Amino acid sequence: MIRALLISSFLLISLQARENPFFPSKGENDIPYTSNKVKSAIPLKQSSITLPSSARIIKKVTVEYENLDASIGKQSIELDNSVDWHLPIFISQNYSQTQTKTQTQKIKKKKIIKYKEIASVKYVKFLASQENLKVVTKDKIIRNFLLVNPHRIVLDFKRDTNLKSYTKNNDKGIFCKIRVGNHKGYYRAVIELDGQYQYKMQKLSNGYSFKLR
Repeated sequence: MIRALLISSFLLISLQARENPFFPSKGENDIPYTSNKVKSAIPLKQSSITLPSSARIIKKVTVEYENLDASIGKQSIELDNSVDWHLPIFISQNYSQTQTKTQTQKIKKKKIIKYKEIASVKYVKFLASQENLKVVTKDKIIRNFLLVNPHRIVLDFKRDTNLKSYTKNNDKGIFCKIRVGNHKGYYRAVIELDGQYQYKMQKLSNGYSFKLR
């Protein structure tokens, strides 16, 4: 009997007791746990980001978020879509409505290019429609090139004339300022842009067209 009591006592003493049963013991450190602490945050409705004027293609969207255990995670969507930097990119949790056939037809109608005159001098007129510029003239462009800071298209028209210097502001448009000045044997038009662009020029029967990209 005494021998059995001694063995039982020895076994009890040799057991490794936990000092605090409310914290994980050795070997339980890798068990994930969360906190019941409630963090107050404003519910996401809609937010936006504006891209620089040099942006043309969106490649990836990454969302960084906080988990229940306060760790930080990320998820990304791979994209390869053209973007208009004038328009913001939105993030929201609102479901967008499916476009009806009528809405789709309205969008298609908007794609019809309608030009508006933005500047005019004796030998040349400038008409714009979003990223499109039409230059109506009988004169030949002998030089065209792009300058930066700010981005502007320079056009030299062959004509020996005595045009007075001309400036027209168009603050709300992509072609925000047009200046025309006289030089020996030609006159020059400088079309200032509202951001960074490249352009493609095409000869028309009544002048030239320029498509920004």
